[in-house]
Amino acid sequence: MAQNENIAALAAAGVSVWLDDLSRDRINSGNLAELIATRGIVGITTNPTIFQGALSKGHAYDEQVRELAARGADVDAAIRTITTDDVRAACDVLAPVFEQTGGVDGRVSIEVDPRLAFDADKTVAQAVELWKIVDRPNLFIKIPATEEGLPAITAVIEEGISVNVTLIFSVQRYRSVMGAYLDGLRKARVAGHDLAKIHSVASFFVSRVDTEIDKRLEAIGTPEALALRGKAGVANARLAYAEYEDVFAPGGGHASTYQHLAAAGGNRQRPLWASTGVKNPDYSDTLYVTELVAPNTVNTLPEKTLEAVADHGEVRGDTVSGTGAAAAEVFDQLRAAGIDLDDVFVVLEREGVEKFEKSWEELLEATAAELQSAVSTASSAGPSVATQATSSGPNAADAGGN
Repeated sequence: MAQNENIAALAAAGVSVWLDDLSRDRINSGNLAELIATRGIVGITTNPTIFQGALSKGHAYDEQVRELAARGADVDAAIRTITTDDVRAACDVLAPVFEQTGGVDGRVSIEVDPRLAFDADKTVAQAVELWKIVDRPNLFIKIPATEEGLPAITAVIEEGISVNVTLIFSVQRYRSVMGAYLDGLRKARVAGHDLAKIHSVASFFVSRVDTEIDKRLEAIGTPEALALRGKAGVANARLAYAEYEDVFAPGGGHASTYQHLAAAGGNRQRPLWASTGVKNPDYSDTLYVTELVAPNTVNTLPEKTLEAVADHGEVRGDTVSGTGAAAAEVFDQLRAAGIDLDDVFVVLEREGVEKFEKSWEELLEATAAELQSAVSTASSAGPSVATQATSSGPNAADAGGN
């Protein structure tokens, strides 16, 4: 099947196009394989909201939920089994891409429980557990870039585990994320891990920045403030890319640490543009793709945005390199208009964690209801089946662990 020209142009410009969605229906129907073939998809990102949506629609998970109920799985074990099964299957579908790209792409991300976002030790423990359960080299473990997440990132990299750092909003936090990654590589080398097998991306959220700042600009209401709407998200990402080049590009002002690790096989931590679905209908629906084209980047797209790019996205080559000064000027104008950028990023991080926690709680509730329904169905089928379905014990929490 022929590749889409617009997506191919992104790839030619150095952008890896990933899909920000996953479901069992998408895997089993062959849709994921079709998107790889026709839309140039070379990776998958997931998050609690995506899994909550997948499990709440259709009947693809009904049989597995019944099996888990019969084995006495509690709700956390059931969710762990269901989500890791989907991610493992997606890793297998993308395995050829992983091989063809030397491990750079062909990757699937799974997130640690968002309720652990402010607990470094528990984040590390679950990251290691998920890595073992999925048991695929093309897995990324997603860890949020909270202050507590930073040491967890270093510790997980030290274990030789590849990490997708998520929920990055500010350039200041992004600098800390890069530092945490490089610290992890240094420690992984001391521990004897092959640095060439450790990869990382740093997921910089884009559209949420515009949503929050636009709201504040409209509250200010001056002509100068209103003229800045829709500019902050792209400018913020462009500033982040300038920081990436400073640390990872040859000749970068702070590249010496990475160059030393690169000589030992260490990989760059690529910027990943996330939250790229456009929320404001007044903006181009491909804004966060066509304006963020740069070498060695990833753009993870919801399917609606992917299809918009495939249909009418105008890919003009690199639209990021060399734009740092202009992006900084946008931020100067935002401050002059009265925007407290530090507060913006604090609010966005807190709300980002809260949104994922809410989705996770909804996923827990929905799965608990499905498990209970399966138990009730088994009860009506007869006492022996009911006994099996409601049994629990010390191993119940390990049901489905692979």
